[in-house]
Amino acid sequence: MPRRALRELLELAAVDPAEGEVAFAGSDPVFPTPYRVATAGAASLGAVGVAASAIWMLRGGRRQDIGVGLRAAAAAMRSNRYLRIDGKPPAGPWDPLSGFYPVREGRWVNLHCNFPQHRAAAMSVLGCNAAREAAERASRGWDGAALEDAVHAAGGCAGLARSAAEWALHPHAASVAAQPLLELRRIGEAPPEPLGEAPRPLSGVRVLDLTRVLAGPTCARTLAEHGADALKVSAAHLADSGAMETDTGLGKLSARIDLRAAAGVDALRTLLAGADVFSQSYRPGALAARGFSAQDAARLRPGIVYVTLSAWGGAGPWRARRGFDSIVQTVSGMALAQGDGDKPKLMPVSAIDYVSGYLMAFGAMVALARRAREGGSWEVRVSLARTGRWIVERGLEPGWRGAPAELPAPELAGLMAETSSPLGRIGHLGPVLRLSETAPRWTRPPVPLGTHPAEWPTRSSPPSA
Repeated sequence: MPRRALRELLELAAVDPAEGEVAFAGSDPVFPTPYRVATAGAASLGAVGVAASAIWMLRGGRRQDIGVGLRAAAAAMRSNRYLRIDGKPPAGPWDPLSGFYPVREGRWVNLHCNFPQHRAAAMSVLGCNAAREAAERASRGWDGAALEDAVHAAGGCAGLARSAAEWALHPHAASVAAQPLLELRRIGEAPPEPLGEAPRPLSGVRVLDLTRVLAGPTCARTLAEHGADALKVSAAHLADSGAMETDTGLGKLSARIDLRAAAGVDALRTLLAGADVFSQSYRPGALAARGFSAQDAARLRPGIVYVTLSAWGGAGPWRARRGFDSIVQTVSGMALAQGDGDKPKLMPVSAIDYVSGYLMAFGAMVALARRAREGGSWEVRVSLARTGRWIVERGLEPGWRGAPAELPAPELAGLMAETSSPLGRIGHLGPVLRLSETAPRWTRPPVPLGTHPAEWPTRSSPPSA
């Protein structure tokens, strides 16, 4: 199963399978979900490994042995669950008002309330204060599709729980089906930037991380695993994701920039001019309005690899809507299948987010290799909705209800690592991808957002010869 899924990914990116052979171990189900999430996670991590090995060979290294365990890959797709700060679990990622609300005809709408502005939008539509019981009483009087639309119109994020058959008839489902899972295209001319010898595949490669929540930050964290200098850029006025920022902050620097101010725009332009990868997950058009579209970036920094994550893709009626892993699960039928009954339920892993993040990192590394060989500026596009469809396409796993809720304690302990950080002693899952020559690892601890100045460190190793 994972080998076939890996072959699909390599073909999408026009990568020769001979670039690296991946040894997979284990099978689905690992946790109780009907979807083959371990297969999807392991295959996408395997693709990252192939790309990292190919770059390593471009830098004068040897071909690597690559391995991924499916059980470890499944655990990695809920790594925030295992985070410990000074031995204690942090607060959970979900706001008390997030979740499924009853609507007319026995149906359900998922309201995403983790960000204050989204919570306020949902409650304003329901005419409630921040009281769950009152909000549920109000939601019962709504038609589900009308509530979904009203929350989005108010600036929030919601999804009506649909069956897979109902979603297949939705206008946006056709748009998702027509999208490539991973889009990689040349968007500008630039001379080749050959990769020089270095201690790790991405040593000296600079990654600007303008992403939030989980999928986008996973991309930059994954690139940092292989030696990249990743700089997380956030803003004090934007809500963050709490302790999740600690887990996805492994390996990264962190700076604050306010793009509402001219000085902030100038600071980001300066960073972009010195970057190799620009990764962003703003809603479509938001960064273009500030002068940071893919085309803008290619003009400012010829040779840039511009990685874009969207919720719903670049076409279709929902292309400008907000969206999250949980909302994609809800509208596409995955949550109803997971619930196995009248009430929908989310999968026990955030597979859509993590697989999307791994695909972004894979695409970025493939583009860096192409830049080294043939030059050019490159754009990589991934969407949560298309990733969700790809996971569904892996098929359903019989007997999933009997899968355990957790890995055995000794097995889980073998996957854990500890890092000293300004935030305390951080217990976290280590990288699960195995490479024989350049073992993935993080060399920077997670830090509070905005710890560092908005500038690049001296390159540890020049990316070009």
